[in-house]
Amino acid sequence: MPLTIDPNAEWLEADGLGGFASGTVSGIRTRRYHALLLAARNPPTDRFVLVNGFEAWVETPDGKFALSSHRYNPDVTYPDGATRITSFETNPWPRWRFALEDGTEIEQEIFVAHGSPLVVISWKWISGSKQITLSVRPLLSGRDYHSLHHENPGFRFDAAQQEGTVVWHPYDGVPPVTAISNGMYFHQPEWYRKFLYEQERERGLDDTEDLASPGTFLWDLHENEALLIFTTAPASAASADQKIGSLRTIELQRRSRFSSPLHRAADAYIVQRHDKKTIVAGYPWFTDWGRDTFIAMRGLCIVTGRLLEAKQILLAWAEEVSEGMTPNRFPDHGGRPEFNSVDSSLWYIIAADELMQAAAANKQPLSTEEQETLDRAIESILSGYARGTRYGIRLDTDGLLASGQPGVQLTWMDARVGDWAVTARIGKPVEIQALWLNAVHIGRRFSQRWENLFAQGSESFLKRFWNEKDKCLYDVVDVDHQGGTVDASFRPNQIFAVGGLPLALLEGEHAATVVQAVEARLWTPMGLRSLAPGSQGYRPHYEGGPRDRDGAYHQGTVWPWLIGPFIEAWLRVNGNTPMRREEARKKFLAPILKHLDEAGLGHISEIADADAPHTPRGCPFQAWSMGELLRIGSYFRAKES
Repeated sequence: MPLTIDPNAEWLEADGLGGFASGTVSGIRTRRYHALLLAARNPPTDRFVLVNGFEAWVETPDGKFALSSHRYNPDVTYPDGATRITSFETNPWPRWRFALEDGTEIEQEIFVAHGSPLVVISWKWISGSKQITLSVRPLLSGRDYHSLHHENPGFRFDAAQQEGTVVWHPYDGVPPVTAISNGMYFHQPEWYRKFLYEQERERGLDDTEDLASPGTFLWDLHENEALLIFTTAPASAASADQKIGSLRTIELQRRSRFSSPLHRAADAYIVQRHDKKTIVAGYPWFTDWGRDTFIAMRGLCIVTGRLLEAKQILLAWAEEVSEGMTPNRFPDHGGRPEFNSVDSSLWYIIAADELMQAAAANKQPLSTEEQETLDRAIESILSGYARGTRYGIRLDTDGLLASGQPGVQLTWMDARVGDWAVTARIGKPVEIQALWLNAVHIGRRFSQRWENLFAQGSESFLKRFWNEKDKCLYDVVDVDHQGGTVDASFRPNQIFAVGGLPLALLEGEHAATVVQAVEARLWTPMGLRSLAPGSQGYRPHYEGGPRDRDGAYHQGTVWPWLIGPFIEAWLRVNGNTPMRREEARKKFLAPILKHLDEAGLGHISEIADADAPHTPRGCPFQAWSMGELLRIGSYFRAKES
């Protein structure tokens, strides 16, 4: 039976610490990030790739049959294990069925244990020849997850062996790898050279790697299920059968508690940072970013009822507020937090307010101390922005928020190539005003000062941003801080004046014409384009090397996370009736839900090409894409209940 799913589609198993296992349906690694044991030494950062993959084959009286495939430079696929895959599924974790030419069937599973840098791989005989042995060669590196590994004399193949356990220490300063199995281990050091990663080649990056294989594990597959664990933790006294049996039971119970596959997928992004929680922006290469965290958590945590995690995240980030700004990023390897975002702090206020409302509605009120901490953070952000802070962020005399300076990218359209901020948007960007006025509206419970400012800013917004000629909103006014200048680029940022935030700044005919224009010029089945076709600088495809891709990032490239604000805006102007909700569900939600079975299986991609067929690009597993799908989906269910 032929495989019915795209063999290049990707699966993800996250460990809740920032580490993960991932790969393709075919088993062929196409990214440097595809690995079995990829662990975060200082969760969720300082990630190392330790076990990249394996070479596996079985032998029966009819011959030797591969269960794995790899791509090698210059473009050779070997061996042919991928051709024997007849089925693949991800529930409750990745599971493959192989059919051998002699009629034998074998099942392979991979899952990661939540809360531990530990992956379990198993192979089970299903039917066919009863004389069958399985051999597996692990492929190791021991490198930073952004790097590649090459043959070198420094790699230590030495293995410390005890019954059922093998430990390797590839390099000094790199976590050790412990293998626990119910098979026999034979020490046979070999280098496997010139693995080719096609996705890296397409991204214009170095794409070839060498991996070390210390030895081979061997099982009589008919007699017992073959079990293999890779972990950075020391081995316990339990046997592989006992340990994996316990891990399976715990993981099955944990995963069964999620109310839907979307809720389970959301769990992958909520991870540990020290003794608190944070949100990984996307897999495989992002860590936690402030802006992404506060946008994504509205759907990943608040509407899904994970209020404790939401509270932990917001309280932790409250401690980091500086001069009215929350950090946008913590470096992977130490260093100071980066305060390079104008909107991150404003999204914090939106998320904090929604948490307070949800906590009260669910009778889980915050403690006095927790409430005071969030209130102080909100007031600190508003006061800091009003006084003026880094990068020219300041309250202007019209009640709106000015921001930006040359060479700095402060909004979510933050692509940068060297000193070139591709979409700098210096001045008064439209979505920043929507966020600012929503934040000030929330701040009115603190002071009459914010009440008066909200009235002034709202009036200025309506006067200054309406583009009468094109019946839409300008993207930026007072461009480069030059009073009265405008940027009329047609971008999706204007949708936040109608949807995506608690308070709409536009109503009536103006709101309706904005939504109609966005639907006509920006909507695609994968989300909203970042720039309208035909505009100067429009890029139909996100491809090529780093400079080409960064230059296209917000110049047409589609962003699925914007589907949430768009659908909310569409319903606000078209009427939130059962008939309209069903219309929106079929037209706007259905294509995104279909994407769950493509690219990153069970998840939503970061971006897609601006032009049809809107090929998914970027991270195949993106937090705010999933968060907005959950947020708007729960909005539909809430209205119908």
